[in-house]
Amino acid sequence: MSTAHIGIGSNLGDRQANCLRAIDSLAEHGLAIKKISSFYETEPWGVKDQPSFLNLALEAETFLSPVELLAVIKKIEEGLGRTDAIKWGPRVIDLDILFYDDLILRTGPIEIPHPYLRERDFVLMPLNEIAPAKTDPVSGKTVAELKKELAHAENH
Repeated sequence: MSTAHIGIGSNLGDRQANCLRAIDSLAEHGLAIKKISSFYETEPWGVKDQPSFLNLALEAETFLSPVELLAVIKKIEEGLGRTDAIKWGPRVIDLDILFYDDLILRTGPIEIPHPYLRERDFVLMPLNEIAPAKTDPVSGKTVAELKKELAHAENH
């Protein structure tokens, strides 16, 4: 069994309900949800002219491979009404694999750890709540260290 950390966000419709439905769907697809962060209201990243996001992170155990997990995530997003009209634009739901064990994987449509993880406070805030000691296999730094570095960089 592997441990996956997943980021969840929504900025259209009933954001909290969208996120909760995504969590339920992950559990229905066999993920054992171990930890769920609080919700965080965050400013959009990338495309600024859109509604604020509601973000959270979760930790789950799974027998799915990373590729199988990505397929499940895409199916859930589609089932909840996600369309990719604008890159980094508004969305009903957004699910991202942040970490999968200590795996570094860069093949085709899948990049683990998530390539923008270290640049996004809206990912690091909830992730730091549930997994501050988790080590990023790319940088060798913990989530808490990454969050502190990003906060320092944003304030200077």
